[in-house]
Amino acid sequence: MAHSTGYGFGTLPSGIRSRQIPGINGLDMHVLEAGGKAPGRPCVLLLHGFPELAYSWRKVMLPLAEAGFHVIAPDQRGYGRTTGWDSRYDGDLASFRLLNLARDALGLVYALGYRDVAAVIGHDFGSPVAAWCALTRPDVFRSVALMSSPFGGPPVLPFDQPAGVPPSVADPIHADLAALEVPRKHYQWYYSAREADGHMRECPQGLHAFLRAYYHVKSADWAHNKPHLLESWTAVELAKLPRYYVMDFASDMAATVAPDMPAPDAVAACTWLSEEELRIYSTEFARTGFQGGLQWYRCRTEGRFTAELQLFADRKIEVPACFIAGKSDWGPYQKPGDLQKMQDLACAQMRGCHFIEGAGHWVQQEQPDQVAALLVKFLSA
Repeated sequence: MAHSTGYGFGTLPSGIRSRQIPGINGLDMHVLEAGGKAPGRPCVLLLHGFPELAYSWRKVMLPLAEAGFHVIAPDQRGYGRTTGWDSRYDGDLASFRLLNLARDALGLVYALGYRDVAAVIGHDFGSPVAAWCALTRPDVFRSVALMSSPFGGPPVLPFDQPAGVPPSVADPIHADLAALEVPRKHYQWYYSAREADGHMRECPQGLHAFLRAYYHVKSADWAHNKPHLLESWTAVELAKLPRYYVMDFASDMAATVAPDMPAPDAVAACTWLSEEELRIYSTEFARTGFQGGLQWYRCRTEGRFTAELQLFADRKIEVPACFIAGKSDWGPYQKPGDLQKMQDLACAQMRGCHFIEGAGHWVQQEQPDQVAALLVKFLSA
């Protein structure tokens, strides 16, 4: 039974509430919430990725609440029912940079009346936001769980030598990918292009079918996901990634995933994402578009905010940390070296890396019981 707000078209588990919290760093923030605020009940903050919503956490929120936590999952800046962000491609890009997304999270924690939270937990692009929360404010974010996207540490500053080429100079990887026998391009730079939002919003198959294919192809249901370590950040190595990461040069994302649209019987058999659940995503993204989420990629690829992150060069995450991903997820391997850097350098108290059988990229939706059990164990320790 859904909460009386009606959010979720009847698919939101009973015990999860939907509400708006105004005045968060210029946003009116929509959150899902489980396990109310009470003395002695610590808070955990759940940060989603792309193209997702607070709703992506619905299957792990109640187990965390039952373990004694006040669980908060916001629609982040650029997503869902959170308002106050600039949806224009030529709008305020700086508001989507990592340190401001961490500021959003801090503002939400304070607005809820907490001086600290037991953990910040981030999935996909929510993972680097969670990492920067823990790195910059360890006094507030007492532990961190990173999911699907490993944190390789802050950008480096050259030591004992001139700074050299500015970060704005284009990475030669793009020319190298385009020069392959079958020309390719990296999805993050495609997502940074002006036309990407329209390609997905107005695709021939329709937005709902696009999202079905996109979620399918990055899940354990797609038999071709057999991830492994890549040796280096070179075109030849990156070309081993699936097309949804390193695309055909002339293709768009909707066309890239369309050939792998699951058959109707496979859609009907999908236990981790029913058509009713998918309708939440397709309805929200049809209303808001994707540009809010795509601005996050532009902040990364355009390099204009790298300098402020270099202020934290060589700083480690000092609070307890863990990493969780699906065994069929290419996400942990898409940037060669980051998985190892996270374990060896970026996190001073790494408490474990867990790869879950039967899950791809959408690990907390595909195998929520296992994810919840790992999180409860991590938080209890």
